Amino acid sequence: MAALAPGGPGDAASAALDELSRNFTYGALGFGNGSLSGAWYRRNQIHLLGVLLAILGNLVISISLNIQKYSHLQLAHQEHPRPYFKSVLWWAGVVLMAVGETGNFAAYGFAPITLIAPLGCMSVTGSAIISVLFLKENLRASDLLGMTLAFAGTYLLVNFAPNITQALSARTVQYYFVGWQFLVYVILEILIFCILLYFHKRKGMKHIVILLTLVALLASLTVISVKAVSGMITFSVTDKLQLTYPIFYVMFIIMIASCVFQVKFLNQAMKLYNTTTVVPINHIFFTTSAIIAGIIFYQEFLGAAFLTIFIYLFGCFLSFLGVFLVTRNREKEHLPQSYIDFGNIPGKQMLDKIQPDSNGLSYGTLPDGSDSTKSQSAEKKEV
Repeated sequence: MAALAPGGPGDAASAALDELSRNFTYGALGFGNGSLSGAWYRRNQIHLLGVLLAILGNLVISISLNIQKYSHLQLAHQEHPRPYFKSVLWWAGVVLMAVGETGNFAAYGFAPITLIAPLGCMSVTGSAIISVLFLKENLRASDLLGMTLAFAGTYLLVNFAPNITQALSARTVQYYFVGWQFLVYVILEILIFCILLYFHKRKGMKHIVILLTLVALLASLTVISVKAVSGMITFSVTDKLQLTYPIFYVMFIIMIASCVFQVKFLNQAMKLYNTTTVVPINHIFFTTSAIIAGIIFYQEFLGAAFLTIFIYLFGCFLSFLGVFLVTRNREKEHLPQSYIDFGNIPGKQMLDKIQPDSNGLSYGTLPDGSDSTKSQSAEKKEV
């Protein structure tokens, strides 16, 4: 059998198989085997710190969302409900959400975007578990299957994400910022964003794909700027101060502006569509845009083997499918209504609208010439 030339396809395949053996072999003899071995830990401990911060941050966000939901349920059951922003429990949820987002922010300073962004599935699965345990919601078979798939996908993501450790100084960020790959990417993104914004504003198209694509395009800039700001802060703490460079403040402004407009379009989608529809689609779009941004701006998959990339993408697919199953057809919480439904009064037939459209000028009043007013006056005459 002819020997394979060094650096040829055989070497690449051999390297990929070695990577597989290092990631999937537990307790085998030899140096560097297994995901729990000392060599693997030393090689990935910085990334594991970022993963731990991201998972804890997403779990804290899940707790905060359920605390806010519980506060809304409590206020809705009160005879004279007060505004939610006067509830101490609601503010506790807001503080916990800020803590969780801080953990996510710090995670980008220790690990690649392609590793941290897909871990957002932990927030969805964690929220489902907490709602079952504390809010007494139903646990469905699809929830268990979705959680299992999400955890399996997370395991593959952690093992097969790009193993690169970048010390993000201001000069490094500036080098990436003026690179031709990022400039072409930004031009294409701005072009697509303007086209979608035209159809959304001028043509009045409010399809969920348009709204969440706008969110995803902004999210790609958000994750790039968040990693840059977090990385430069981490570099300032561990090595040399980077906060005096203009690129730090440029990235900080991009981070704030993209976050604000991202929340705006996401709120529009939440008002027009069901949460169970928005959450999985937004997770898929956001994660995809973040991975593409990490590959283009920070070149995180540079030199990775094809098999490693394939298993990483398969892990992303499993996490996407898990989030979809957890959020699919989840029942809404039915709150007590503070008004009387006249259509359900025994012996009464509803012939006309009792209340006009809330967006109309006559909201809260009955039209002067309405059929209901005429019928009432006719009844008085008969009496």
